[in-house]
Amino acid sequence: MSRLLVDGWQVVIGIETHVQLRSKQKLFSKAPTSLLSHSPNTRFHAFDAAFPGTLPRLNRKCLDLALRAALALGCTVNERSSFDRKHYFYSDQPAGYQITQHYSPFAVRGLFTPTKLGNSIRIKQIQLEQDTAKSITNPSKKSALIDLNRAGTGLLEIVTEPDLRTPEQAAEYVRSLQELLRAVGVSDGNMEMGSLRCDVNVSINRPGEPHGTRCEVKNLNSVKFIVAAIEYEISRQRRILENNSSAEVLQETRRFDHDVWKTYKMRSKEDAPDYRYMPDPNLGTLVFSQEHVDSVRRGMPSLPASTRSRLLQTYSSKGVTERDIEVLMNLDANREIPYDGAESSILGAVAYFEQLCSRNRDPKITQNVLGQLSALGKPFSSELISVDRMGEFIDLVVAKRMTRPSAKLLLKQMLSRPSNAPVNHLAAEMDLLDTDPPHHKTMSANDDLVRDICLRAIDALPSEIAAIRGGNQNVMNKVVGWIMRETRGKVDPNSAKTILNQLLR
Repeated sequence: MSRLLVDGWQVVIGIETHVQLRSKQKLFSKAPTSLLSHSPNTRFHAFDAAFPGTLPRLNRKCLDLALRAALALGCTVNERSSFDRKHYFYSDQPAGYQITQHYSPFAVRGLFTPTKLGNSIRIKQIQLEQDTAKSITNPSKKSALIDLNRAGTGLLEIVTEPDLRTPEQAAEYVRSLQELLRAVGVSDGNMEMGSLRCDVNVSINRPGEPHGTRCEVKNLNSVKFIVAAIEYEISRQRRILENNSSAEVLQETRRFDHDVWKTYKMRSKEDAPDYRYMPDPNLGTLVFSQEHVDSVRRGMPSLPASTRSRLLQTYSSKGVTERDIEVLMNLDANREIPYDGAESSILGAVAYFEQLCSRNRDPKITQNVLGQLSALGKPFSSELISVDRMGEFIDLVVAKRMTRPSAKLLLKQMLSRPSNAPVNHLAAEMDLLDTDPPHHKTMSANDDLVRDICLRAIDALPSEIAAIRGGNQNVMNKVVGWIMRETRGKVDPNSAKTILNQLLR
């Protein structure tokens, strides 16, 4: 569904993204922000539970994080804004209302250009609001339990104009927004953990006609589910309109069932009057001075687009490609971000890479080594391997003290068992170093040792050898892998494969 028209229908998509702010405390209380690992009902104060007589107290850290997001998205920050109560009665809403910014949000009229999308997406508004509690249902007992840990957590709601036209565009917008928010330290953006959730509004219409009736699909917590929900809604709405020319798509709030990959109706769509919005009497007007906005702006880190441009300009002449830079950016996007405000002491992948390169190391080799973290499926963290220790590792690789398989094995060990021991000592303990550097003698294609280990492999793996002789060359990789394990990576895999083929012929 990459076409802008789907069988003659234009698709119109808008997204409301709920982003959990990376603050140690909640939005209107001093209760600590919770994680999924915390026991239920251990991270809330009386205000979060809506005890009578408790009053909200605004967390300034949340304000500064919200400002960062607004500036990164090119929004106009309103000098004066206010909070409202949005009334609805669910078991996960302790007070019977949510504090949000409906009438006067703090930031409006932004413009965001996702990395791979090309065209810009207009941001209608950004507003601060509370998160709800968590409802844990037990269908067999027909009961529900309430966990207040999440209640009152600070959220940003980022609302786009209906500028997206395909599921792929929606996916790229969410991925790029996630990367941006992580880069400026606003949120960890972890969709699986609930730190970033999306409500997607979908409608279809014939080209040239007014936009159709939109349906909202709530609480999508992965890009895969966003794409699937939009595709299902397009098909569902098409069936309604094409099967009966007088039929109408009803305005509804829907949920996505990831077990059957379909959306289902939750309720008829509410409008603003249904929520009975009213100004919150316990919170005054929120005023941002221009001096404070400028102060936050000066403290902003580099945005992803600027970082990509700078890296390409600095390192492209030294062999680093756009794809290499994308690997680095992805390591940064996927790294763990703590909630303790100590991010300045933890290097991101890009800063880590540039520190390594500043010591006259080859940027291409350095990037390739860091790229192995992605191949190993490991999240990047400078706490696991310091710049100095990674530099020692790269220097061993450049000096050809190890084969590539040995280097991978050593890197895995360094990641799984962090320590401050010299890297060459660790490699020696693991028997991964060649003994005669730098003009060392490796196990080459003519070396009797390689032939001996290949003969051992033939004896040890008779079924695999029979498969190779029967014409299944894919099994050769399994045999070479056995040889690499037996020799701790000291044999060149291409040499081993060549000798195996000679012996088998």
